[in-house]
Amino acid sequence: MTARSRLVMFLAAALVIAGFFTAACLRLPSFGTPHHPYGDRAVAAALDRRTANVVSSVNFDIRAFDTLGEESILFGTVLGATLLLRRARDERHRRAEAERVMPTTRLFGALLLPVTLVVGVYVVAHGQLSPGGGFQGGVVLATALHLAYLAADYRVLKQLRPLTVLDVADSLAAASYTLIGLAGLIVGGAFLKNVLPLGTFNTITSGGTVPVLNAAVGVEVASGLICLLAHFLDQAVELTDPGQHRGGDT
Repeated sequence: MTARSRLVMFLAAALVIAGFFTAACLRLPSFGTPHHPYGDRAVAAALDRRTANVVSSVNFDIRAFDTLGEESILFGTVLGATLLLRRARDERHRRAEAERVMPTTRLFGALLLPVTLVVGVYVVAHGQLSPGGGFQGGVVLATALHLAYLAADYRVLKQLRPLTVLDVADSLAAASYTLIGLAGLIVGGAFLKNVLPLGTFNTITSGGTVPVLNAAVGVEVASGLICLLAHFLDQAVELTDPGQHRGGDT
């Protein structure tokens, strides 16, 4: 395909998207008006599905298909970084050197790491009840693990970070979101339809598929971010540059 053909296809698609976007914007309520039809319907739908956190209801129920796309973007990012940053044939591992850390910093990290892990698990588990959820809790969990690197050194982080297990967890969590969606298609006739029992309002098991999808995203985000940072840290700490290595030999 020539560059001219690609440009023509882009302009045609851009015109179609621009037309639909303009038509959608023309039907929006006036700025500053107290009338918010989408917000009113979202709150009513969340309460009807017994989900106390309306934001989580929107993310994992009302527009759960959009969240699948967002999760896939992160999964694709981790996969791309894994391929790009994999060790080349002329790269060699070097032993990570122990780093000097102030005793107060080491103590602070050792105390804060388990607390941060508990907070991350709480944010993920209560995403359908209170502010937070899988995306936010996953970031907290990944941050908690890397406190070992800041408060100790890279060798300690490697001992706490089973990359093989995390790679599998990342893949399974990303796949489970789609599998739950297919289950909704089979049972309820619509992809990602909320088909599980809704439970009692404002309890940890309420919301049907919302807490399940929320947990899957939390595992995927936490595992994905840890794996992503692992490849960057490996490049910075453990891999020697081929040119520098050859220069040292000479």
